[in-house]
Amino acid sequence: MVDFSLSTEERQIRDTVRTFVDREVVPLEPEVLRNERAGRPGLDPGVLTELRAKARKAGFWGVNTPEEYGGMNLGAVMAAIVAMETGRTFVPFSFGGTADNILYFANEEQKQRYLIPTIEGERRSCFAITEPGAGSDARNIRTRAVRDGGDWVINGEKVFITGGNEADFVMVFAVTDPDKGANGGVTCFLADRDMGWKSEPIPTMGQWGPASLVFDDVRVPAANLVGEVGRGFELAMRWIGQGRYLIPARAIGSAERMLRMAIDYARIRHSMGRPIADYQAIQWQIADSQVEIESTKWLTLYAAWRVETGLDARHASSIAKLHGALMANQVVDRVLQIHGGMGYTKELPIERWYRELRLLRIFEGTDEIQRRTIARNLLKGHARLGGIGE
Repeated sequence: MVDFSLSTEERQIRDTVRTFVDREVVPLEPEVLRNERAGRPGLDPGVLTELRAKARKAGFWGVNTPEEYGGMNLGAVMAAIVAMETGRTFVPFSFGGTADNILYFANEEQKQRYLIPTIEGERRSCFAITEPGAGSDARNIRTRAVRDGGDWVINGEKVFITGGNEADFVMVFAVTDPDKGANGGVTCFLADRDMGWKSEPIPTMGQWGPASLVFDDVRVPAANLVGEVGRGFELAMRWIGQGRYLIPARAIGSAERMLRMAIDYARIRHSMGRPIADYQAIQWQIADSQVEIESTKWLTLYAAWRVETGLDARHASSIAKLHGALMANQVVDRVLQIHGGMGYTKELPIERWYRELRLLRIFEGTDEIQRRTIARNLLKGHARLGGIGE
């Protein structure tokens, strides 16, 4: 028998996170909207820092971080469930105590300088592989690193780097052997900001604030090389694939929150003498949204389960990511339509979510790349139909 229920401990964790989000994070939403309407940043970074400190005091720190580094090590399934709960608010809150997974491949000295301070919130990192000519085709990166004595000299540009304006160090991927390229010729380096790289913000239609990074003869000590020379592309793919299931997980939380708004509004909004909830046109939009949210939820939890049990989760994660990104955009469009003109205003957060969720179909692998991956896996026999349980 397949048991879909959560354990007592898992329910307690989910409920604790939900309560924290409802009591501490959601009340900040009006302030965020007011600030953004006035052209100011939504929240002072210090507010989010205080929230994370409060969460840590309550026992939530490093949801998916190994216990040896002070984390909770809850596993991928619970990490997905936590992401669903934090996704119910557009305030960019996440529990602290985490670090990029590839930093765990660093040597002991690098862990002391980069990994542990990042987990503790003392340092901020960013991951830089995307370039002007290498987005979906990450194998096409051109940033170069050339050995010069005890250093590597890096030249090139990275774009759309999340956290690039705030980070004090970057995990940057550069070509060290042009003849091999991604097949053994890309290396990962840890580069502190004071080594000379510069960042510029890239304005976007949503609240995502990526950066372009410029490396102009940036000298990085050989001691800052992560892993082995030429093995960086493998690390990059580990980074990209490890947490892909968390993207649809957050989308589920957002979609459920918005669908609840639509249901509540449909009950009180009258048109032609009746609540609009009485009309089939509204009912079908609500029903379709619920079906799509639930299907995304199970696809996402299945992908997370594969991660947690050590199975290859790449195919399942691509399916969840593609379905979740499309679902979120369809749901927010319906919810805005149900709210009519009010949904289009900045008085409600719907139009904000509309802009923000559009990004899901682009970053961490576009819809087109996910479809390509899914189809290729099936056509080449890397995955097969009816493969559940394998």
